[in-house]
Amino acid sequence: MATTIAASCPSPPLLRPMSLLPRLRLGLSLPLRRRALTAVAAAAVRQDAATWTQAPLSLVAPASADASLFHVSVDVSDAPDLAVSYTVPGQYLQLRVPASEKPSFLAIASPPSFASSRGEFQFLVKRVPGSTADLLCGLGRGDVVELSAVMGKGFQVERISPPGAFPAVLIFATGSGISPIRSLIESGFNATERSDVRLYYGARNLQRMAYQDRFKDWESTGVRVIPVLSQPDEKWSGEQGYVQAAFSRTKEILNPLLTGAVLCGHKQMAEEVTSELVADGVSKEKILMNF
Repeated sequence: MATTIAASCPSPPLLRPMSLLPRLRLGLSLPLRRRALTAVAAAAVRQDAATWTQAPLSLVAPASADASLFHVSVDVSDAPDLAVSYTVPGQYLQLRVPASEKPSFLAIASPPSFASSRGEFQFLVKRVPGSTADLLCGLGRGDVVELSAVMGKGFQVERISPPGAFPAVLIFATGSGISPIRSLIESGFNATERSDVRLYYGARNLQRMAYQDRFKDWESTGVRVIPVLSQPDEKWSGEQGYVQAAFSRTKEILNPLLTGAVLCGHKQMAEEVTSELVADGVSKEKILMNF
């Protein structure tokens, strides 16, 4: 949780290709220090080789009308151990491209079943000029990238299970934060067995909103999709403003003790929605994030 991980989600610690060299005691002679440095460097190289997996791109294509978001798919069929290590929606990894050693954190957008059955990781990537994500979106099918190990615990859905105990689940996403939410919805979390599952999905306008072609399928699984546009055109008749404001107008929390929530998106949105949910009586332990 692919997309570049939204700024709202706290950044995980960077997995560096080489660890910092430990301080060597000043008392070591020069030859011993040289040998120690060589050994540490060799260990770091071995660690790097074991950590990063090369894999070819199978798709790079615009995911939004204005091309600010891109679909990126990576073929991991030749890396079965990496593919099966993705087990929970909301998990993420780092991706490096040949032209830059700085990795980009990406939440995996496709469900874990895609990795095991199709040998593929799918991402929703926000194209930011000058970034690694920008370079990635400029590549094409067959180009090789490097992937780190899959990271994070993902969305711990067991905290809002079984469905009968938590019939209401409120989901909030902004921008590319919809990426791991897609994985959650398409993996299934018994939405059809819950009475009130809502997705508040915010974007600037429809031209910047990904996955519109999936909304009907998501609704067929029991998820009510509520698009929220902050700068819509004059034809828009749906919810306007920011996600947190739209939620405040329509929240309708019938029983906070039976309500769970899932959030991924801009930091301000996540903080304000969390504060409002807690103030209304929703347990903070039942508010899920993927970091």
